[in-house]
Amino acid sequence: MSEPLALSSGSEAPSATDGARTLPSLTASLRRSRTLTEALTAWTLAGPAVFFLLVLFFLPVIGVFVIALTDWQFGARTLSFVGLANFREAFADGGFRTSLFNTVIYVLIVVPGTLVLGLVIALLIESGKSCRPFYRAIHFLPFMATMTAMAIAWEALLHPTIGLVNQTLAAIGLPTANWLRDENTALPVLAVIGIWQNLGYAMILFLAGLKSIPKDLYDAADVDGADLWLDRLCTVTLPMLGPVSMFVVIVVALRAFECFDTVKVLTQGGPGHASEVLLYTLYRESFEYLRTGYGAAIAVVFLAIVVTLTLVQTRVMDRKVHYQ
Repeated sequence: MSEPLALSSGSEAPSATDGARTLPSLTASLRRSRTLTEALTAWTLAGPAVFFLLVLFFLPVIGVFVIALTDWQFGARTLSFVGLANFREAFADGGFRTSLFNTVIYVLIVVPGTLVLGLVIALLIESGKSCRPFYRAIHFLPFMATMTAMAIAWEALLHPTIGLVNQTLAAIGLPTANWLRDENTALPVLAVIGIWQNLGYAMILFLAGLKSIPKDLYDAADVDGADLWLDRLCTVTLPMLGPVSMFVVIVVALRAFECFDTVKVLTQGGPGHASEVLLYTLYRESFEYLRTGYGAAIAVVFLAIVVTLTLVQTRVMDRKVHYQ
């Protein structure tokens, strides 16, 4: 029998130690390749959204902040850096402080009013047995309509002599008023219109929240003795609607801070400054008086207030809306 061929002197047989060293390095290489592929895929999918977020949000915000530090006027070819002078002027201006105060009052009326009425209407619709789609559509239509067109309709309704509101009040023996030209009623009336506009949106969200509550919780509440509707409302419905309520508060508050259409169409900030809000002040300073740098400073203040309130609302309310 022939002898096995001998290995040449220039080559050696692979050892088990070499194989043990090669396997981990190969595994690490495959892991790095997979991680790189996942990162490239993630950036490919998220890239367009990140690009548009940068172009449509972050860059304009940076641009507004830079303009707020200058004395630039709309249409001017030159500008000068003035630092924080526009911000100091804004907080020293009585008109700006009045518009800030009016905005806060407007939000404090619109948000609770929308929250309470939206929940009540949602509960009434959910408890009814017929015409639910009709009631949902009726209450949701104001949210879908153009607010400028609706403001013109409200202007006709609130007319001091021929308006339906005053005619109805006079017919039942109640005093009438010039609602949009009285310093005491202009801002509350605008807030009522704001509640009317956002009511349908809050109602739809609360209806969705009511649909998501398990029926077993109501059965358990009945077993525990909560058989009255008020007991079930306080022990089951309201706690389970916590996340929806938080979302409604944040969204409606943001929309209330953005109030502009009704002020522009109905009152133009008057009488005096009784119904002037921040966005109308921003518009007037930037596009009527052409003080673009000063208007940009107001925009920065407005953005800071909205972001701060949103973060505070989220942190404070988020602790109270999650249940095990």
